[in-house]
Amino acid sequence: MDQLVPTDRYSPYWFFSAERWAEFRADTPLTLTAEEVARLSSLYDPIDLDEVGRIYLSLSRLLSAHVEASQLLFRQRQAFFSADDVVKTPFIIGMAGSVAVGKSTTARVLKELLARWPSSPKVDLITTDGFLYPNEVLRRENLMERKGFPDSYDVGALLRFLSAIKSGQPNVRAPLYSHLTYDVTPGEFITIDRPDILIFEGINVLQPRELPKDGKFVPFVSDFFDFSIYIDAEEALIHSWYIKRFMKLRETAFRDPQSFFHRYAALSEDAARSIAEGLWTNINLKNLRENILPTRPRADLILRKGDNHRVVEVALRKL
Repeated sequence: MDQLVPTDRYSPYWFFSAERWAEFRADTPLTLTAEEVARLSSLYDPIDLDEVGRIYLSLSRLLSAHVEASQLLFRQRQAFFSADDVVKTPFIIGMAGSVAVGKSTTARVLKELLARWPSSPKVDLITTDGFLYPNEVLRRENLMERKGFPDSYDVGALLRFLSAIKSGQPNVRAPLYSHLTYDVTPGEFITIDRPDILIFEGINVLQPRELPKDGKFVPFVSDFFDFSIYIDAEEALIHSWYIKRFMKLRETAFRDPQSFFHRYAALSEDAARSIAEGLWTNINLKNLRENILPTRPRADLILRKGDNHRVVEVALRKL
């Protein structure tokens, strides 16, 4: 039995084709321009205005309903406890999926759409990259080949950050990560100050932890989420997208002498492709199979992509 197959009668999900899903947009306005969408798009993740209209406006409308329901429940709890001083905490959206599947573009587009709701909510976006251990630590612990695996993150710092956000604390800092140097930037932070909505994006954000045998409370990162999204695609497609992205970066960002991957810029095309295939097989594919893909059934909504990064199916968890 596979509950992520539409024909499974016991599945906890509703399944929609992209065309059917697009109908749920209703009267949700398109507030982005083609130029803005192009600016938000990642390398080799060619989203366009049509895709925003097909997929993301309906998603924006759905999330609006969830946020409104959360706010209503908060007001009802205030009345229940007769506590007017209780602070409303941010609505947190978790976003997971493989390397090169297009999480960053989805997160950025969604952030812009949510911020343009009529209520003008404050929307922030954080990635888990800053919570990776610094390369110095990873090297010392022989974890550089497992960068991006669950054990390469400072989970304690992750949980403290999310706990502070969900407690309504002001000016919560998260470490800053540089994709140029491929490392956490020492002494630099991004500050999150009580947003209405926080998008929290990372490959392993739906990853559970081993449960203690004594029954003590052990929080998962996903315990802090109000809604979770998994960006999905066939393994062969993700593989192709990863290799194309690597080869394109070899001609662009890798040419910067400060780039961690600068040494790959001077390689021949065949040698560079061989390096990319090795990184995919030994690190990213392994992480996908062992850690990322197994978390897919924990998501509230799954966006399944086909060729050209276009979503072909949406799976939404039943209430």
